[in-house]
Amino acid sequence: MALASHPKVDAVPILDERSAAFFGLGVAKRTGLPVVLVCTSGTAGANYYPAVIEAKESRVPLLVLTADRPPELRDCASGQTIDQQKLFGNFPNWYAELATPLPDLEMLRYLRQTLLQAWTRTLVPTAGPVHLNCPFRDPLAPLTDGSVAHLEEAIDNSFFASIASKPPVSLRAENLHPVSTLLQTWRDCKQGLIVAGQSQPADADAYCRAVANLCHHLNWPVLAEGLSPLRNHGELNPYLVTTYDIVLRQPQWSEDLTAQQVIQIGPLPTSKVLRQWLSTTNPQRWVLSSGYSNLDPLHGRTTSLPFSLQQLPLLPEESPPVASQYRNTWLSLEQKVRHHLDAAFSDLDTIFEGKIPWMMAQHLPQGTPVMIANSLPIRDVEWFWPPGNRRIRPLCNRGANGIDGTLSTALGIAHQGPPTVLLTGDLALLHDTNGWLSVPRLQGHLTVILINNHGGGIFEMLPIAKFDPPFEEFFATPQTVDFNHLCAAYGVNYERVESWKQLQACLSFLPERGVRVLEVRCERKASQQVRQNLLNLKAQNA
Repeated sequence: MALASHPKVDAVPILDERSAAFFGLGVAKRTGLPVVLVCTSGTAGANYYPAVIEAKESRVPLLVLTADRPPELRDCASGQTIDQQKLFGNFPNWYAELATPLPDLEMLRYLRQTLLQAWTRTLVPTAGPVHLNCPFRDPLAPLTDGSVAHLEEAIDNSFFASIASKPPVSLRAENLHPVSTLLQTWRDCKQGLIVAGQSQPADADAYCRAVANLCHHLNWPVLAEGLSPLRNHGELNPYLVTTYDIVLRQPQWSEDLTAQQVIQIGPLPTSKVLRQWLSTTNPQRWVLSSGYSNLDPLHGRTTSLPFSLQQLPLLPEESPPVASQYRNTWLSLEQKVRHHLDAAFSDLDTIFEGKIPWMMAQHLPQGTPVMIANSLPIRDVEWFWPPGNRRIRPLCNRGANGIDGTLSTALGIAHQGPPTVLLTGDLALLHDTNGWLSVPRLQGHLTVILINNHGGGIFEMLPIAKFDPPFEEFFATPQTVDFNHLCAAYGVNYERVESWKQLQACLSFLPERGVRVLEVRCERKASQQVRQNLLNLKAQNA
């Protein structure tokens, strides 16, 4: 009642709690600020669990308020009452149970302090979820009974004067001098590599310039995954490599490209090939991350450096080292493979899902936020999304890598933001059809590019695909939903894409309001053959 009636709170009622949580996650991804989730007691809060996990793993600030029954009504068969203590286990950054409300100024000061702590912990030292369990006694409705009249004069602007408008600066390294020494070690290395994983910086331009400065300072190439802003700010970095997955699949190249030292910025890219190569060659790796999380799933020779990229004490007046043959080899192979992909896609008339991200990178309007579903779409983005200068903003729930809440997250990103695009497969969309329930509340536009290959295309790439049965029924899990009818049920505009020219026209212009679905139907097994040909340089013009 308080949130819904507050003039400065944008309260969005969403029927399904799982969808609501991912909608809030999407808003928080776009703004970088904590979003509050509010639900009643019982199993309602349990439906927040997948989004809380994703928020923890992908460092997205959420403040979760679960209503609860008071202590005297617990463990006595009172309705809609479960054990909500630490409902989300160890995933929240912080947990507390509020005291039951009392009309007392000291209690309100306690509440003020607790809420400020909760808000701060969603952001510092690492962004993530915070859970407050909130027990209430009847009456719950705001009935006038005179019990709070004596507090009206005490609760004025001065009551909130001590609350800072910004969270305290996150904990950083105490001494940057060792990093200055380390920079010289890097500059002396002739076979050094920068690997830039997923990143959602508040200022993408500043982030890309910082990476470019580091590349220039060291004369090292940078491998940038599809979720890195680097691919969409290409002119800022002349040492950009985007085809590393294909390059490292070729034995005659991968061995010669062994790195001595690697600077890893953020999490490792999605590419399994890159991860295997790093695990096999085992270079000295330095992981730059503003938090203190372990970002090395390979358990290699790794040193964590808890610095932001902008804190590295680079000296711009120093001339960069002489360009090494190692760097030139990477850039030469990038040019060769990129030409191979561009030529193959330009000549490809048949519908192949991997061509879609290649087209999106070139035809979406400047600055478009793009939510990318997990499983096959995110991998096609990493393999085929070319570098460009359109400032497109890629987003994905890569914390837990699940397909939970994909549609709802995209709707949250689009809410009160610029026109947004979701690239998704059929199973990820069907997993979250309750997300459509929030469409009437959407303030903005979402275009859904639906790749319908009738099942889980990612499994076609695994050895299990050779075992049918039970592969088709139990792993590919094809569905028979008519998406035109599904969209009609929710009042969503639907269009089936039959040609690349039609898709290009749809990508080039995004409406300002509403939701539309562009269905692209693909043959799963045929697409997998095309994909393998491209990844192994067996396509035309290879």
